[in-house]
Amino acid sequence: MFAKQNFGGGKAGRTRRDVDAIVILGPTGSGKTGVSIKIAKATGGEIISADSRAIYKDMDIGTAKPTKAEMDGIPHYGLDLVKPGERFTVADWKAYTEAKIKDIKARGKIPITAGGTGLYIDALIYDYHFKGPTGAKIGDFEQKSCSDRTEVKGNYLLIGIKWETEILRARLRERINQMFCPALYKETKALVKKYGWGSGAMKSNIYEYAWKYLNHELTLDEAKEQSFYEDWHLAKRQMTWFKRNKQIIWLELEEIYPYVLKYIHNEQRN
Repeated sequence: MFAKQNFGGGKAGRTRRDVDAIVILGPTGSGKTGVSIKIAKATGGEIISADSRAIYKDMDIGTAKPTKAEMDGIPHYGLDLVKPGERFTVADWKAYTEAKIKDIKARGKIPITAGGTGLYIDALIYDYHFKGPTGAKIGDFEQKSCSDRTEVKGNYLLIGIKWETEILRARLRERINQMFCPALYKETKALVKKYGWGSGAMKSNIYEYAWKYLNHELTLDEAKEQSFYEDWHLAKRQMTWFKRNKQIIWLELEEIYPYVLKYIHNEQRN
């Protein structure tokens, strides 16, 4: 579906520390978290989430955040930044991530940005600027910056995870089946009690369907099916967004780890 391409945004003779970040992107459920942690372990990297749902506190299982055990000692940033319903704009994420990249590089580590929120990633790699003090309005972004996606403004290695359609669908179904469990139900009840249903964050993804199941509005199979289609439609939107970026190197999941390690080792020798 996607062709392999040359390194995006690159310049000859760079060193490891000159790379602004390794960016691992792709649709939901494609394996970004696992491969990013594996790369970080091997390269001395630290990970910044580019997931607009992972920014919310107390939303762990339903947003597929990595557990402490899965993090395997790798520092993770961009998680649990605000409460559900609190304001956090694309401009806020960009400023936060740029500061983290600077800090990680200053300590001799490699920044790895991993996630599927295309707007976050584009704001970073194309260095979007926003109207107003915080870039609060998404319409302002679209009007001013959406056509400016031709040249990466820094040294980013952009790696996309590609899957055959049916395999990705099967991965998403399996993930949904695993998510619907007593821990999710407990998390959903706690979220509703603490935050209510007043924000879009609460009604996104799996929580809405888990809550309907708990209140006998849906059977378990119906809740799982509706959650699956929610994730599948999200994945399709993400792929439509990413396909427009011709500087992404698309690789199968098992190809990414050796590819990135080879890239980093070549950089060290330059």
